[in-house]
Amino acid sequence: MSHLKRTPLFPLYAAHAGARCIDFGGWELPVQFAGIQIEHDTVRTRAGLFDVSHMGEVMVSGPAAEAYLQFLTVNDVSRLEDGKAQYSLMCYPHGGTIDDLLIYRFSREKFLVVLNAANIEKDLEWMEDHLLDGVTVENLSADMSLIALQGPQASAIMAKVASFTATIVSASFSELKPFTFVPEATVFGASAIVSRTGYTGEDGFELYVAAADAPAVWNGLLAAGEEFGITPIGLGARDTLRFEACLSLYGQELSADISPLEAGLKRFVRLDKANFIGREALLKQDTEGLSRRLVGIEMIDRGIPRSHYPLYVGDKRIGEVTTGTRSPSLKRDLGLALLETEYAELGTEILIEIRGKMLRAQVVATPFYKKPKLAVQKSDV
Repeated sequence: MSHLKRTPLFPLYAAHAGARCIDFGGWELPVQFAGIQIEHDTVRTRAGLFDVSHMGEVMVSGPAAEAYLQFLTVNDVSRLEDGKAQYSLMCYPHGGTIDDLLIYRFSREKFLVVLNAANIEKDLEWMEDHLLDGVTVENLSADMSLIALQGPQASAIMAKVASFTATIVSASFSELKPFTFVPEATVFGASAIVSRTGYTGEDGFELYVAAADAPAVWNGLLAAGEEFGITPIGLGARDTLRFEACLSLYGQELSADISPLEAGLKRFVRLDKANFIGREALLKQDTEGLSRRLVGIEMIDRGIPRSHYPLYVGDKRIGEVTTGTRSPSLKRDLGLALLETEYAELGTEILIEIRGKMLRAQVVATPFYKKPKLAVQKSDV
């Protein structure tokens, strides 16, 4: 896999005998270090460390930066304050999703936009094609690494290892509220942006550091978290964790053919704000009603729903699974599925075709897993 891109942390994977890498969107990344079930349980009960340095980081700056992002994304960027982050999406004029992303506000004229790795080139092209006067878009992806610390012990670990150079907070990272961030922090001697965000349904932090500083920060966090049972976590558990919390994955729950409204993300779509790309189509969907929407399903018969498995009522195909697995935490065979709205009510029994057999399943409530109180989900801001 020598043709694949590698993150600055790739050489450190060799320190873990069970590390196994795969091709993930052109990147050579670890799918597991010790096993998906073990790693999943570690994040749910202690703390896990993720290398997500393949994600894209784009700095948007200039006098018109806020107006530009307000036009480009579906959420209301004007609601952000300095030091706060927002989950949002970019859409095509027809309402389909270009990407889902995070926006960090440093000031009214400076924002960091974090993109999905597989979409960096496409997103940048879209952003540049719609650039406004007074706006600069700078791709920082190659120079920046992203490390995610997730789990109930994440706060204790961060309190132990971090010190601030910023003045907007007082004592420790544990005081950060969900979807807030420190723009200038020092972690193991490295300058870092530290946010209380994540993609697991657990409490946690994400650290943006210079690529050259990433190995020292990674090793430092593993050493500091040893007493708390921290371990590195691969892509396999990252997917099962976000799935249980019903956090959307681009390419499965979201795509150019799936709108944010169909994906159940209406709370992030501010249809009452000034015009933005895709507003007319999304407003029409909202006014006329959705023909399909994302739901949770659970197997009645024995079987595991997998992505793209078709769903039926009688002989009528009514949708397909977007993501599915046996839940590591709940020990239930669960899936997310895009269904015709007529069949999306809780308790509706449906059929799923698995390896040529029609097996019974039913529509169930989501999220499947929710951590009480401190769970850092996608913010409503």
